[in-house]
Amino acid sequence: MLDAKQHQGKFGEDYVRVLASAAGLIVSQDDLDADGIDLGFRATGRYGRRQSPTIEAQIKTWSKPSGSSGHLNYRGLNEWQFNRLAGPDFTVPRFLFVICVPADKEEYAAMTTEGVMLRHLGYFVSLRSEEPIKDPDRERIRPVRVPTANVLTASSLRRLTETQSDW
Repeated sequence: MLDAKQHQGKFGEDYVRVLASAAGLIVSQDDLDADGIDLGFRATGRYGRRQSPTIEAQIKTWSKPSGSSGHLNYRGLNEWQFNRLAGPDFTVPRFLFVICVPADKEEYAAMTTEGVMLRHLGYFVSLRSEEPIKDPDRERIRPVRVPTANVLTASSLRRLTETQSDW
């Protein structure tokens, strides 16, 4: 049996995998998480000047979201993790996906006669315009403002992947 933290993290990754599947994207995962990336997403075919555009994401789950003025105030990244997403120098664009989940694991999914509902919502943010932290400390937290307008759906995940250079 998974402990509560493992269960919540696995649910968050699987939530995103379901969206990617619904979007018709190919999901990849490195054999070792040494670079702060959990999953990669690739569209097949040509999109403008790009063939098989790809993005990568660090996925975080959050059971007690807080925020104001159209943003979540996510405080779950340390400075090292932040630097794995910040700045424009990555060959493959990187995103932070924050999946807000119920505090009670029994509420992660609900079955109805119409299908399965996954709770609650996911959000995305690009940190490419943020300056990486010099001398990052794994013990210091780096807050991130995540726009609540950036809801992660199958359509938005596909759009992020297809138009990855625009983010």
